[in-house]
Amino acid sequence: MARATKIVATLGPASSDPALLEAMIRAGVNVVRLNFSHGTAQDHIDRARLVREAAARAGREVAIMADLQGPKIRVGKFAEGKVMLENGAQFVLDASRTELGDIHGVGLDYKELPRDVKPGDLLLLNDGLIVLTVDAVKGEQVHTTVKLGGELSNNKGINKQGGGLTAPALTGKDMDDIKTAMSFQADYLAVSFPKNATDMEMARQLANVAGAEYGHKPGLIAKIERAEAIPRLEEILLASDGIMVARGDLAVEVGNAVVPALQKRMIKLARLHDKVVITATQMMESMITNPVPTRAEVSDVANAVLDGTDAVMLSAETAAGKYPLETVLEMAKICSAAENAEHVELDADFNGQTFKRIDQSIAMGALFTAHHLGAKAIVALTESGSTALWMSRHRVHIPIYALTTKVSSQRKMALFRNVRPLLMATSADRDTALEQAEGHLKKRKIVESGDVYAITCGEPMGAPGGTNMLKICRVS
Repeated sequence: MARATKIVATLGPASSDPALLEAMIRAGVNVVRLNFSHGTAQDHIDRARLVREAAARAGREVAIMADLQGPKIRVGKFAEGKVMLENGAQFVLDASRTELGDIHGVGLDYKELPRDVKPGDLLLLNDGLIVLTVDAVKGEQVHTTVKLGGELSNNKGINKQGGGLTAPALTGKDMDDIKTAMSFQADYLAVSFPKNATDMEMARQLANVAGAEYGHKPGLIAKIERAEAIPRLEEILLASDGIMVARGDLAVEVGNAVVPALQKRMIKLARLHDKVVITATQMMESMITNPVPTRAEVSDVANAVLDGTDAVMLSAETAAGKYPLETVLEMAKICSAAENAEHVELDADFNGQTFKRIDQSIAMGALFTAHHLGAKAIVALTESGSTALWMSRHRVHIPIYALTTKVSSQRKMALFRNVRPLLMATSADRDTALEQAEGHLKKRKIVESGDVYAITCGEPMGAPGGTNMLKICRVS
């Protein structure tokens, strides 16, 4: 795989055929997202098994990301399934309403809305396609005027411009779903709508407790989609293993025009703090119905790659679209072309940097030396994957091969940019392990006679966080 940027694909009805899923993995899918907003616990358990079986047939390990639904901030259902709201019309959002909605009003799944809004607030429904101005709050009823009308159908989402909805990030359903995700050892858990570090710390505690009987701890991804999360971005990052630039709800709350600059800032900050970052939402939206992307979508994906994102994500394109495999192939092609145009400034990356940890210093030394020597590969013998993560935070056009004895680490590293994780049983003796590593690379035709590569490991072997050696080797 020449491509450094990873691809996250959402599993759904369009991609659940075992042969198709296997083809998608072969085409370049690195992480499969299970959307917990849809389906039962058993559905997700079955889909996780489907992913593992397809990956095994493809001869690759992929990560599974369980994406929690989060709070249901939505309108209720309509008697006829939908209504057409006209500009200037009066419309009531009623938390106490039990009958189905009509042209005059609708019930709410989110019962706290009357306490979260005041006159003058703007409510954005259906991803901002419908805008309501709050006129008055009367008991459980929010009286509004339609500022921007359109078709409103069952269960569409509600956002408040500027944020301020008090719904907790983790619902009772999410807590149950965390247990389900840990039962099949999901590699990553994506938390929807976190507002602060406390939301992420609670999710980690719940996941670690649920995963304890399986000896499993997932990586945590914070989905940045609330206006309140932006001022607290750094604290959320530090409490997570990575973030998702969730541009849909975020754009509705802060405004479309603000999102591109926020995306760049988030990617830069994540890399600075040694965290992974996924760029998501509508990346190849037109391919839900068309066999080729628009030029704007090509530019969007390429710009995320050039910004340094670890992964780009497909949602409805692979879950419900007509061309899931073609979408993955197109995205892989765009990522590769963008990476080929990247300018490597590794020396500038290290200006003014200090590294207090031995293992991190070794990782940086391997990058620097391999870059200046023109090495064929950088190799890390790693238990936890930390060494490979640190290396992946810097642009270098040399593939990083992470050799690990743990399948869980191999799968987690599937999300790291420019890291090719490989499973390899290694000797406890350092010199024997180094010989085994070179044999492994030669067998896979990664290196051949005369090639130079850099390799890092720790002594004693197998101790997490113990990387303390860098060796430059020439293949005999």
